[in-house]
Amino acid sequence: MSLALIFDMDGTLFQTNKILEISLEDTFDNLRSQNRWNKETPLKKYQEIMGVPLPVVWETLLPDATNDWRESANAFFHERLIANINAGKGALYPNTKELLCYLKSKGHSIFIASNGQTEYLKAIVSYYGLDQWVTETFSIQQIHTQNKTDLVTEIMNLHGITNGMVIGDRLSDIQAAKHNNLHSIGCRFDFSQENELAQADFVIDDLMEIRDVLRSI
Repeated sequence: MSLALIFDMDGTLFQTNKILEISLEDTFDNLRSQNRWNKETPLKKYQEIMGVPLPVVWETLLPDATNDWRESANAFFHERLIANINAGKGALYPNTKELLCYLKSKGHSIFIASNGQTEYLKAIVSYYGLDQWVTETFSIQQIHTQNKTDLVTEIMNLHGITNGMVIGDRLSDIQAAKHNNLHSIGCRFDFSQENELAQADFVIDDLMEIRDVLRSI
């Protein structure tokens, strides 16, 4: 049976942690140079909230800043992320390409639904050649609600999806699956949390385990 598989990007296909620290450090160094920050870079805080929409990210990291400051910091941060992707400092998770190739060979449709910004996602897809397997990549920017559940609903409506699964590392991915009557696969990777994974239909430690999940359903 052909299924639609909707993947999260950060912490699921792409090892964001490899470029997160250096990009965030660059951003807060820039803020320090403007006398807009005088504390340590809040890396741990960002790691804790990975997967939330970007407005929430910067409200959390810069609680006392104006919206203009937050937008400026976000723009600079994404410039650094993209530069580091294109410099080869990031990485896909082990077996990402092997899995996508396998899924494509079995006739399954592959999509990406991410809270990341459009240009950032394009950089990852382009650098790693993911578009040879992925039908379409969707950013949360395409949904006015900034809600992962609504983004998955939009993908399903656009592509006539009635049967499939959402694969991701955070609660927003699991909830997006449940609310759209899809199976959920939680990835026990860098940013995952056990209390969130407990709500998934299946939990994996390696992407290739998705093959076993597909056989089981």
